[in-house]
Amino acid sequence: MFKAKKEIKRFENKIWLSSPTMHGDEIKYVTEAYETNWMSTVGQNINEVERLSAEYVGCKYAVALSAGTAALHLCTKLAGEKLYGMPKANEGALQGRKVFCSDVTFDATVNPIAYENGEAVFIDTERDTWNMDPAALEKAFELYPDVKLVVLVHLYGTPAKIDEIKAVCDRHGALIIEDAAESLGASYKGKQTGTFGDYNAISFNGNKIITGSSGGMFFTDSREDAEKVRKWSTQSREAAPWYQHEEIGYNYRMSNVIAGVVRGQLPYLDEHIAQKKAIYMRYKEGLKGLPVKMNPYDEKNSEPNFWLSCIIIDEDAMCKQVRSGQDVAYIAESGKSCPTEILEKLAEYNAEGRPVWKPMHAQPVYRMNAFITAQGNGRAKTNAYIEGGCEDVGMDIFQRGLCLPSDNKMTAEEQDVIIEIIRSCFE
Repeated sequence: MFKAKKEIKRFENKIWLSSPTMHGDEIKYVTEAYETNWMSTVGQNINEVERLSAEYVGCKYAVALSAGTAALHLCTKLAGEKLYGMPKANEGALQGRKVFCSDVTFDATVNPIAYENGEAVFIDTERDTWNMDPAALEKAFELYPDVKLVVLVHLYGTPAKIDEIKAVCDRHGALIIEDAAESLGASYKGKQTGTFGDYNAISFNGNKIITGSSGGMFFTDSREDAEKVRKWSTQSREAAPWYQHEEIGYNYRMSNVIAGVVRGQLPYLDEHIAQKKAIYMRYKEGLKGLPVKMNPYDEKNSEPNFWLSCIIIDEDAMCKQVRSGQDVAYIAESGKSCPTEILEKLAEYNAEGRPVWKPMHAQPVYRMNAFITAQGNGRAKTNAYIEGGCEDVGMDIFQRGLCLPSDNKMTAEEQDVIIEIIRSCFE
């Protein structure tokens, strides 16, 4: 007998991609900052956030900054000066020099290279973790042997192939900036991300697994580097009875108010990770039988923080989808779907998803920068696709992948509805 499908009702309250999860302790520390009148860039909240963060990840020093981007900028400045010395007036620390960088990431990873007048060279992605491909990185060093700096990202909270990437960098005498903005609490072979690079950064942006609404952190085992970052982040003031400045500085220090929010959040990090992992595993189980795969990770060596749960649609299950610079169109087809259709359907039911990060080499602002695949110069290819798959791995993941609602306040029942919505797109 025919059985009518259960009607899917629109969510009354929006299901978010990843929104802040507050616990109440945050307002206590913010109020403390207010009542003690420590509202600027000094205070007990900042001291505690630095102590707790360093203790959690296992490094000696942490410097609280206004944003993850600020942390990445100062990482880049430090690396440039260590490699090439103090820049001349009106020049950046990377003046005219190339830097290898993860291709599939948010542009905050890359922009600090431009701030310091360097030139990003984008390294293609591998399929096992959706992170920088060690083989493509080795190829990049063959093409540009003078490069001495690599910016590595852990996409969506999943650790990259750290041992392989570090081995490549060590062979070529290159330093690593570790962008762990999305991966706080993730580990690789039992060691926390944010501690593998020569310079390391995390983010407390509003959608991160721990948030201050904004904010970031610089991690290091070098006291000298920590002190340098503290100085730079407070306008490079010298130890004089007046405002004395002998080098360019920045207004990058975290406020004691924002630090109060982060201080209240940090004790719940492991709880947030457990909730995010449960969401990932429910998707993995609930989407079985569909022509999709979850964003992968190295189950033997790494433990992600599962910040965002993502899927990639099998090639032969993709309906026709075309994307231009800002527009997209698709043709619905029975038994098939595409990221655009699924995202539109989720939005129709008041749930938020998101496309996978568009690769940096495909961004108009970086259209002239080099892009390196495991086969060589990706820009030189007349056709990104080769027999047996897509040579431009990052673009392939962008075309077929999407980020699912991953809010840790989403109930299991609400997630079941999300899963049903996704299933309906393939009918």
